[in-house]
Amino acid sequence: MKTESLRDNMTNLELVLNMLAEATTTEISKERRPRTFAANRIVAAQGGRIAGNTRREIEAQTGKKIVSRLNAEQALAAKEIEPNEEEKE
Repeated sequence: MKTESLRDNMTNLELVLNMLAEATTTEISKERRPRTFAANRIVAAQGGRIAGNTRREIEAQTGKKIVSRLNAEQALAAKEIEPNEEEKE
C-alpha cells in the first residue's frame, strides 16, 4: 500500500476550505504580528473559525455535509453513481 498525501484524499471543497483557513490565518498574522506561541495559536484559531463558519454556511445552503469519511476518489465514484437533481424530475 502506498502512502498518499492527506490533500490527495480531500474533496475540492475540503481543499478550498483548508486553503481559506491557511490564507486567512496568514493575513491575520501579517497584520497582528504575533510574537509568542500563544498569540500564534489565537491567530490560527481565528483563521480556522472563519473557514469553519464558511463551511457551515455552505452546508446550510446545500443541505449536504462538506467533510466526508470518503477519500476524494471514493467521493467522486459515489457522485457518478448518484443521480443529479435534474435526472430525478
